[in-house]
Amino acid sequence: MTELTKMTIAEARDAMALGDLTSVELTEAHIKAVEGFGATNAYIMKTPEKALDMAKAADAKIQSGNTSAMTGIPIGVKDLFCTEGVRTTACSHILDGFVPRYESSVTTNLWNDGAVMLGKLNMDEFAMGSSNETSFYGPVKNPWRATNSNRDFVPGGSSGGSVTSVAGYAAMGATASDTGGSIRQPASFTGTVGIKPTYGRCSRFGMVAFASSLDQAGSITRTVRDGAIMLESMCGFDVKDSTSMDMVVPNFEAALTGDIRGLKVGIPQEYHLADMPGEIEALWHQGIEWLKAAGAEIVDVNLPHTKYALPAYYIIAPAEASSNLARYDGVRYGLRDVGDGSSLDEMYYSTRGEGFGEEVKRRLMIGTYVLSAGYYDAYYIKAQKVRQLIADDFKRVFEKVDVLLTPTAPSAAFAFGDKSNDPLAMYLNDVFTVPASLAGLPGSSVPAGLSADGLPLGLQVLGKAWDEETVLKVSHVIEAAAGFNATPTDWWS
Repeated sequence: MTELTKMTIAEARDAMALGDLTSVELTEAHIKAVEGFGATNAYIMKTPEKALDMAKAADAKIQSGNTSAMTGIPIGVKDLFCTEGVRTTACSHILDGFVPRYESSVTTNLWNDGAVMLGKLNMDEFAMGSSNETSFYGPVKNPWRATNSNRDFVPGGSSGGSVTSVAGYAAMGATASDTGGSIRQPASFTGTVGIKPTYGRCSRFGMVAFASSLDQAGSITRTVRDGAIMLESMCGFDVKDSTSMDMVVPNFEAALTGDIRGLKVGIPQEYHLADMPGEIEALWHQGIEWLKAAGAEIVDVNLPHTKYALPAYYIIAPAEASSNLARYDGVRYGLRDVGDGSSLDEMYYSTRGEGFGEEVKRRLMIGTYVLSAGYYDAYYIKAQKVRQLIADDFKRVFEKVDVLLTPTAPSAAFAFGDKSNDPLAMYLNDVFTVPASLAGLPGSSVPAGLSADGLPLGLQVLGKAWDEETVLKVSHVIEAAAGFNATPTDWWS
């Protein structure tokens, strides 16, 4: 890595504004970093020529004075976001060779602001996973390794490529998506900042769908300030998305005042798990002390339906996936597996059987089952009722407090294969992130310490709907108090 790749988005923006740096110089440094980053498998497609063309256009934009905070900033794009003329597969075999003729609204907003695309990033297939082990292109390796160990660890999922590229200095930021925690959990595993906005703040147009009532775009960066800058560029009302809210996008960076005196921070008692590692509990208590010292008031609160969040999520999300993924049939685009003399039904069966990975098949089967006659009311409708109770819990609590503070994940990153053969153990990685996703609330993960093995640990800040500003403000205070400056050793170079 070079000094240029170590810069934050805010530092690079200011340097380019002063004329001390050009986007082409910054982009060339990152293209070189990406080329040397192959051992992590974070990038599944590199776009260096496109990046340089975009960097030249960004430099011209800067010279004209018509810039935004993201102008000239090299970023990676999760393979869930459609990119016009650049292959997009959601890391599934069934979308082999699919090249969109349109651009997602989130990336359109970034390109309009002058951001630069370095390439497409690896992810769990169709965003279904918590470890980035389900990708058709193979797993992503966490840039972090445990102390005195050469074992490869998972980066979390599904945004494993996004967090790895940012943590390993192969992108200044990356787009990501969060359905049940796929921004926040991998951010915790890699020492990055992950921000999930309120459902509807970012358009879902051009995002390959997993669970439409849950999917939400967000940002991965190395600092809270960078996350605020990038998220503001990504957000905005979109007539092409019926769930997009027509609301003014605040200046998120301006919210980072460092002043949280008098703010009420809720500590949900249900997040104290009986078998949670002591180091996670200790970090949570440390976070509470940091906020107390900054002048916040700590309030114990209860979210009584939290224990039902995971079961409800793993009914609702697979049900919506079953519906959304029915379009992949081998007829219109992507993979088509058909032999001589095959019937239409045989083509469907063969294409879907060959094109989907094991985790996707598992969730599609669950989703189809809970939507089937005789089980729709017993499972799907009941899960939706539980979802409303969970949302009501948050609404009631946020009448008393401004934000909630919890751990992001119940453990640090784990080694490859440790949980891949146990779906229930894998699903438990989302125990702290799923409730807010079901309620559509904004949240962040901020790196706050290291495990006994030297792996990153994160704290989660959750806020009221449409109040990303307070989430970011509190996250910024935690970041400053934690002073997290550890970096992974560049074993991949």
